[in-house]
Amino acid sequence: MKAFRSLRILISISRTTATTSRCKPHSFLRRLYSAQPNLDEPASLNGDSAFDSSQYSVPEDPLKKPKQPNWDKGYRERVQRELFPEDKGKLKSPEESSEEDEEDSEIDRSRMLAKALLEAALESADDELGEGEVREEDQKSLNVGIIGPPNAGKSSLTNFMVGTKVAAASRKTNTTTHEVLGVLTKGDTQVCFFDTPGLMLKKSGYGYKDIKARVQNAWTSVDLFDVLIVMFDVHRHLSCPDSRVIRLITYMGEEANPKQKRILCMNKVDLVEKKKDLLKVAEEFQNLPAYERYFMISGLKGSGVKDLSQYLMDQAVKKPWEEDPFTMSEEVMKNISLEVVRERLLDHVHQEVPYGVEHRLVDWREQRDGSLRIEQHLITPKLSQRKILVGKGGAKIGRIGIEANEELRRIMNRKVHLILKVLLK
Repeated sequence: MKAFRSLRILISISRTTATTSRCKPHSFLRRLYSAQPNLDEPASLNGDSAFDSSQYSVPEDPLKKPKQPNWDKGYRERVQRELFPEDKGKLKSPEESSEEDEEDSEIDRSRMLAKALLEAALESADDELGEGEVREEDQKSLNVGIIGPPNAGKSSLTNFMVGTKVAAASRKTNTTTHEVLGVLTKGDTQVCFFDTPGLMLKKSGYGYKDIKARVQNAWTSVDLFDVLIVMFDVHRHLSCPDSRVIRLITYMGEEANPKQKRILCMNKVDLVEKKKDLLKVAEEFQNLPAYERYFMISGLKGSGVKDLSQYLMDQAVKKPWEEDPFTMSEEVMKNISLEVVRERLLDHVHQEVPYGVEHRLVDWREQRDGSLRIEQHLITPKLSQRKILVGKGGAKIGRIGIEANEELRRIMNRKVHLILKVLLK
């Protein structure tokens, strides 16, 4: 009872002092009651787990002195002589110089020392390059365009050069419908191959006015490459020559471009039984001034490709790389998925049906388990074409999906969930 009486007396005293002096009551009395909140302390934003430093102010200690250096003066003088030789005759002892001059000189020396350390760190980072990495000033690059008539083997050569499938290759003509990029990086040199749709010439010598803009774009981009490869099927040329192909080769070889090197590639030499006939073809086009070199290759089996790749490596100029040599970008991977499905579509669906299908990539998503979900839609203009593409009980589209899914798993080295839907326009 005596304790409660003394507590009441203290509370009454604190209230009277608060009203008379117009100040807040003492907080140590308030903390004795758990039900009464403390209004002096800031409330937390989100319960007891949140902390906001903006609600707290840290008082500054006016008596706190700046920290003094504790190094030996002899070492200090030696450091000054090594790092700052220009200030050797201007140095003054701490007793002779004022405090302001000493602080200014300390700031200047600290900045110079920090700059020297930063430059040393950057130089060491450049020297320690990883495996396969090349300095930007030492990088060489070359853009190579591959043109030619349809079914000349341009996509097969691109895939062989790159080392993986980046373009659809089929026995049918006009397999490539747009420009496809393939990248070859070896040492300090990077070669970018651009596979283009098949091109032809009219009798008048001008390009076909194709309805599809992608073929027109292939013609407009001919002069943009550093090296242009004009390719044709030499086996077909020997068995049944095509006047349109001859006009295309002649048209591209008549006038030389000073900003571009052009070479003529005779592809599919592995199908030619009499190799002496290849020399006759080379003599047929030897008087065209625009072609600097002639190559006889097999883009499918790789014969003669080594000499071609070495020639392209030698033509590279000092220029920063445009593509990452270690990883494929998401755009390239999406394009590969479309090309793989299109190749299987051309293998299993015949006549005009695969050329009228509108192919779309609808969904591209990486799952939590590291797998990849790809959804593509095949849109047909007619119901009859949709039935042909689906097959009996979905057998044909199922076979296309299974083969494309297996190839995508090998290319991307990961699990792939491929979804194909056939829709009617």
